[in-house]
Amino acid sequence: MASITSLGIGSGLDLNGLLDQLKEAEQEKLVPIKERQETQQTKISAYGQLQSALSTFQDAADVLNDSALYESLSTNVGGEAITATADGEAQPGSYNVTVDTLATRGTLASDGVAAADEAITAADQKLTLNFADGSTQEIDIASGSTLEDIRDTINATEGSGVNATIVNDGTNFRLALSSSETGADASITDFSFDGAAPFAADAANTLQSGTDAALTVNGIAITSSTNQVEGAIQGVTLNLEEEGEGTVKVEQDTLKVREAVNGFVKAYNDLKGTIGELTSFDADTGEAGDLLGDSAVRAVESRMRIALSSGSEGQFSVLSDIGISLKRDGTLEINSDDLDDAIVNNQGALSEFFAGASNETGMAGQINTTIEQLLSSNGRVAGAISGAENRQASLVEQYTRMEQTIEQTVSRYRAQFSQLDGMIAQMNQTSNYITQQFDALDAQLGRD
Repeated sequence: MASITSLGIGSGLDLNGLLDQLKEAEQEKLVPIKERQETQQTKISAYGQLQSALSTFQDAADVLNDSALYESLSTNVGGEAITATADGEAQPGSYNVTVDTLATRGTLASDGVAAADEAITAADQKLTLNFADGSTQEIDIASGSTLEDIRDTINATEGSGVNATIVNDGTNFRLALSSSETGADASITDFSFDGAAPFAADAANTLQSGTDAALTVNGIAITSSTNQVEGAIQGVTLNLEEEGEGTVKVEQDTLKVREAVNGFVKAYNDLKGTIGELTSFDADTGEAGDLLGDSAVRAVESRMRIALSSGSEGQFSVLSDIGISLKRDGTLEINSDDLDDAIVNNQGALSEFFAGASNETGMAGQINTTIEQLLSSNGRVAGAISGAENRQASLVEQYTRMEQTIEQTVSRYRAQFSQLDGMIAQMNQTSNYITQQFDALDAQLGRD
């Protein structure tokens, strides 16, 4: 059988061109399958957008479903002397704080040596550091150590109690020690070697003892070894910045609650907006959203309306009681004055409304449960995605089978054209032979 490149040679017909046209006509059968594949892929992507918007709304509801949110406290600090943070043990109140002195670190320098990088110890020995609380720390110093080696050995010793540096006083190099911790007890006071000392402590001239912080809270005197004072005010950590006066007010953190409610409303409106885009229809252009008329989307909208309109027992029973109303377009709108009143004056009732007695009883908990059901492996959204993916897989198989069928059809056409080409070529040869015979007979008769 002749190959495709030889088609038409025998017959003189454009069989290759004809075969190409037939192949293109057969491949048109793939177009509707491809279009259905694209439709399913578009739906899978659209379901993904819906799933993402639902998850975001669920996250926003989870924030409101935590009763600790409505118990959180914040600190309002006046003045530059302090900063403050509050934890769950803090109680609302107002405090006047005066910082008399800050906690400092003890410092001490050695006598000077001529060079920092020349060996100054002749044998292995121990360096003993002495602290104001009576404790000591021994550090092994190797033979042949330089001043730089001694500095590095001190800094590499865990729990040495000091940080070591080298200072040049213009003539010599000195080992400078600074207590790792602030406070009088942690202050370095002296050091010594158990062998031939390469240098001594210049305590008479360079010793600066560490000090404790001194402050008063509402007139009560307090001392602290650090500038981070915990426990002076229950549940509050004071960070001393400078000497001076300041005020600390511990109050309910209304900002966090307000941000959480605003985030809840925004997430729902974003969900509503996503659904609107996916189910839209433009009468002028005829363009429709990817999930217009989809039953899974209708189920989501219905379940969300039920969850948002469900009531609960308590001072606040529906969203409108705290200043959140449902607009005609299905989105939520906040009345700031009503919401602020609920947040500032009755966070307990707000907690009962959103968080309830357990994670499932408040409105936020009910919304969380509803979304979990919709997004679960056997939920409406996951089911819709799974269905679209299965249809997509089926179409892939259908496309492959159709490609194989088209290839078989084209191969059959090619074989038939090849046979036709051969038959016509043979007929042409026979015709030529007969013509030649008649021409020869005419020539012979003409001579006779």
